[in-house]
Amino acid sequence: MNDESPICSAKGCRTAAVWVLAWNNPKIHTPERRKTWLACEEHREHLSAFLGVRNFLKDVVPLEEWERNSAADG
Repeated sequence: MNDESPICSAKGCRTAAVWVLAWNNPKIHTPERRKTWLACEEHREHLSAFLGVRNFLKDVVPLEEWERNSAADG
């Protein structure tokens, strides 16, 4: 991992991210808006559950796939 590698969004975690958790808060975001959290393998379930309980979680995608799709879109 280098200084530019994406890291997990879990508090205090410095592990390389391998997942993208796409979410939105319907009270403040338009339906098509997607915010993202990054997750390492260890924290994917915890972060997904946190967002899922609030009905914010929209998708969980491998980081490599998310980056490929983002590059193709833009």
